[in-house]
Amino acid sequence: QVQLVESGGGLVEPGGSLSLSCAASGFTFSTYPMNWVRQAPGKGLEWVSSINNSGENTYYSDSVKGRFTISRDNAKSTLYLQMNSLQPEDMAVYYCTKGPYVNMDYWGKGRLVTVSS
Repeated sequence: QVQLVESGGGLVEPGGSLSLSCAASGFTFSTYPMNWVRQAPGKGLEWVSSINNSGENTYYSDSVKGRFTISRDNAKSTLYLQMNSLQPEDMAVYYCTKGPYVNMDYWGKGRLVTVSS
């Protein structure tokens, strides 16, 4: 069965950096685009970033462009998100999702990122 398991994240001060990883299993990772989606406390879901199956093409929301970097290692079936210059508004639960943006069919359980001084 498909499994997406996020790790990383945690607590960081404003301006700091954190990284997230997502270990995928149960499907051929290298053939699917992947995404990161977040949900801030009391708010709706927000798409953050996507990457195509090869990793050659990446896409970002305006709110994180220039600060976050999505990447993948198909040999390890792992998706990554490097987050720099974190701000309080980046605080959220971050989800790893499988599939194209318009049809994200599997989601991880999420990982909390807290940005606070």
